[in-house]
Amino acid sequence: MDLFEYQARDMFEKHGVPVLAGIVADTPEEARAAAEQLGGVTVVKAQVKTGGRGKAGGVKVAKTPEDAQAAAEAILGLDIKGHVVKRVMVAAGADIKEEYYFSVLLDRANRSYLALCSYEGGMEIEQLAEERPEALARVEVDPGRGIDLDKAREIAVEAKFPTELVEKVAPVFVKLYEVYVQEDATLVEVNPLVLTGAGDIVALDGKVSLDENAAFRQPDHEALEDKASADPLEAKAKQHDLNYVKLDGEVGIIGNGAGLVMSTLDVVAYAGERHGGVKPANFLDIGGGASAEVMAAGLDVILGDEQVKSVFVNVFGGITACDAVANGIVKALEILGDAATKPLVVRLDGNNVEEGRRILAEANHPLVTIASSMDEGADKAAELAAK
Repeated sequence: MDLFEYQARDMFEKHGVPVLAGIVADTPEEARAAAEQLGGVTVVKAQVKTGGRGKAGGVKVAKTPEDAQAAAEAILGLDIKGHVVKRVMVAAGADIKEEYYFSVLLDRANRSYLALCSYEGGMEIEQLAEERPEALARVEVDPGRGIDLDKAREIAVEAKFPTELVEKVAPVFVKLYEVYVQEDATLVEVNPLVLTGAGDIVALDGKVSLDENAAFRQPDHEALEDKASADPLEAKAKQHDLNYVKLDGEVGIIGNGAGLVMSTLDVVAYAGERHGGVKPANFLDIGGGASAEVMAAGLDVILGDEQVKSVFVNVFGGITACDAVANGIVKALEILGDAATKPLVVRLDGNNVEEGRRILAEANHPLVTIASSMDEGADKAAELAAK
């Protein structure tokens, strides 16, 4: 889960990272009131989960509260790379002397953490990394040790910070790593980290990505979700603990196990080329259990997608035998009743497959077609979707 900038700012403040004051506003009038409260020069910043806000006109300096109101009027409703601005943050202005860059992230390839840092940071860090990669320090961080002051100093030196600045930035790196670990993040980034005219180090703009797999130990994170912008089908799936991702296609997919579902997506896409170019409509992994309730929840989500024209249920019976899956499908269709209106192609294989197929054949539901193989099932589902 990616956070908005104002949420990252609040999280930084909670952990003692130096930040500037900031107030969220949903209307131009609220932006004016926020600027009055902060006093002095302020910056009105679009709150969207994408980069390039400044170039798109989503960041404006306001010298007066009236300027802040006018800036909010211009920014609210702005479309920035497909993200419509619904909220702004009015932040206190900063006397910026120098800009730096710092981030810590999960390095999956090396199974460790990675700190990225540059003394020559700032807004164009991507361009810097491409044109002058030597200016961006890449320092591996042992998860067992983390970033203490000594490690933070090492990172600052690698990033070519002058000696007099190393002791200033190192404690901030430690605090940012504290955010990373204690909040179960996969990314904590500050761009820019600035040195002010008064000699202070301040995190001016933060980006945080949280690991949703750690939600069970981070109950406070639920309040950070942007539920208003969430896809309603993905939100419904999440309520039922289903692993669902909406795609732009016509064949709904249900499988048990991420690997099987990914393979099913490929097979359906390939079969769809023979039937007018139909494509998979979603990724939906029901996991190891295929009870009637789980299957009904999965079908309810998929059938709620107006783009879906057919559904391919592709299950390999393992711990959950195929007869249990078949009973789940039959009962799920009973639970859904008239809400089930689209054809289902079902392919079962594995543990107790013959009994599973017998149960489906005996039920003889008008929407269900039994397939003997994954290729056959994918082709049939694509054919039905094309019709």
